[in-house]
Amino acid sequence: MGKLINIDNGGTLTDICVIDGNKVLHTKTLTTPYDLSKCFFEGLKKASKLIYGEDDRIVDLLLSTDHIRYSTTQGTNAIVEKKGPRIGLIVPKGSKVESLKGNKAEAELFDALVADRVAEFDTALSWENFDHEVVMTINRLTAAGANRVVVSFGGSEYSQDEARFKAAALEKFPRHLLGVVPVLCASDLADDVNRERRTWTTLLNAFLHPTMETFLYNAEGILREYYHQHPLLIFRNDGDSARVARTVAIKTYSSGPRGGMEGSKAMADHYGFKRLLSMDIGGTTTDIGLVENGRVAASLRGDVEGVAVSLPLCDVISVGVGGSSIIKVANGKVKVGPESTGGAPGPACFGLGGQNATITDVFLLNGLIDPASYFGGAMKLDRARAEAAVMENIANPLGVDLDTALEAAQKAWAEKVAVSLTDYTKIDADTTLGAFGGAGPFLVTDVAEAAGIKSAIIPGLAAVFSAFGIGFSDIAQSYQSRIRTLTKGAAEEVVEELTHRARRDMFAEGFEFDECVLEWGIARVRGEDETEMYWSPGDALPKDLLDSDHVSVALRVVKQINHAHFAANVSTAAMPAVNGGTRRLKAANKSFVDLPVFRIEDQPAGATGEGPCILEEAYFTGRVGAGWRFEVNANRDTILTKLK
Repeated sequence: MGKLINIDNGGTLTDICVIDGNKVLHTKTLTTPYDLSKCFFEGLKKASKLIYGEDDRIVDLLLSTDHIRYSTTQGTNAIVEKKGPRIGLIVPKGSKVESLKGNKAEAELFDALVADRVAEFDTALSWENFDHEVVMTINRLTAAGANRVVVSFGGSEYSQDEARFKAAALEKFPRHLLGVVPVLCASDLADDVNRERRTWTTLLNAFLHPTMETFLYNAEGILREYYHQHPLLIFRNDGDSARVARTVAIKTYSSGPRGGMEGSKAMADHYGFKRLLSMDIGGTTTDIGLVENGRVAASLRGDVEGVAVSLPLCDVISVGVGGSSIIKVANGKVKVGPESTGGAPGPACFGLGGQNATITDVFLLNGLIDPASYFGGAMKLDRARAEAAVMENIANPLGVDLDTALEAAQKAWAEKVAVSLTDYTKIDADTTLGAFGGAGPFLVTDVAEAAGIKSAIIPGLAAVFSAFGIGFSDIAQSYQSRIRTLTKGAAEEVVEELTHRARRDMFAEGFEFDECVLEWGIARVRGEDETEMYWSPGDALPKDLLDSDHVSVALRVVKQINHAHFAANVSTAAMPAVNGGTRRLKAANKSFVDLPVFRIEDQPAGATGEGPCILEEAYFTGRVGAGWRFEVNANRDTILTKLK
């Protein structure tokens, strides 16, 4: 069994997790937003250094690796920044485009992606007139600047009408010709009776596709250059993975946070947590999600930046507060985020030109961050730049000294995270807080107390937990196709169609169809209600289906591959945690306090202690408050419990 490499490309940092049997190694590199292939390659070099002691043994690393799973924020960032291709939209004659601008987010995104590049089309035209109008419509949109065209029709026969348009377009504009503008039909991407959702799903996918395609194929090219034997696997926002050629662009949106949720689900299952509320705090955002009774909170129809789409998405919200969030004073109060310095230029203390204050600068100045150990000791931090940024952006506007400014910034940062947690879900006695991401453990007990939570866990791999979580995914594809009439024969025709598509796709993935697991179901839409139910081919259709329902057969085909795993739960005798020295922190009253430092790597299973203290790993630091007890287990996960 070979190695597994998981890479999570974030807005500020790119995380790398290498699983080699029972051994897990991890590292980080700064994200290079101007060229993501650079940080991808740098990550492989750092992984080579971890394993072999040399960063130029990438060939050896890749030849010994079974699977590389990868997630990226590229799509998320592109949508936020609205940088991408110009989309042309073809809609049914007489339809109102205003229906696609139902809220502010939709209106702003429509103006950025489509603007006035909209054309109506009469699907009732005869064949001769139909083909001629297809050519004229596409030409009008390309003349207006469109370099991708989306077709989204309405009515009960929308998929047939779109297929007819697509066939005519391919005949008149063959794909092998230079400069041919891609034509994408909404029904090819989503089986959804809601035309607005279906249209938005396809618009977003068309917008993301060129950038994602270029970068991901470049990344795959790097792997081929170094003799990697297997295709790069893209981790998707549905929790599954697939090769680049079998992945639609929109499914890369928010895939990093979904990796954290897959890890959270595995952790909740392992430890028996009834409700695990996760906060994944990176450099730019805090991603909040919930695992309850073994299930990741999810929606059958998700939303992308406030725009409803046809695809299921886990219920993760992103709040603009992280390790690189800009902290400033507005109207006499400390304001945290949502703006971020990202990885470039980064916090002022990075010395890369940043002049805004961040919580990283604050923790460097109050002593929580040790420059000698931060970022594995690989990054030099500049206290003078951090102090100048805090004084200019926080202390001077508030009219206070440096120590008071540091305390105010720290309190505001923790409060914003805590309020975000309580806004997301109701806190009860069964709620455990999972704190991960590079900044998640910083003030974990402060945040927990402010949110009313009495137990928490810091994974041993907290700094790269989303990357670790990607390792629980399998290779899978999902399909859905409508049953036209509620008869067993019609259902069997759809089953045959979906089986053919699944067989074709898994062959393209490089696997025999007999090696895969098939998960069947029925999806029913009745008015605004959408329901998924278990069903297997050969069974009678569920009895409560109505002719007026929109009924589809759903299929998920899965090829199970090697997973990450947690060490078995083994009872170990409690023992005092190994003290790694002390660190002097500035206290609220402008005095100093010396806190013991417990390095996670040095702790045996069963190591226990109480706050106030500092817990530290190569890529994260956390302060445990007074009145909290911690225990480190065999996974190096730290369980925190509020003492009575």
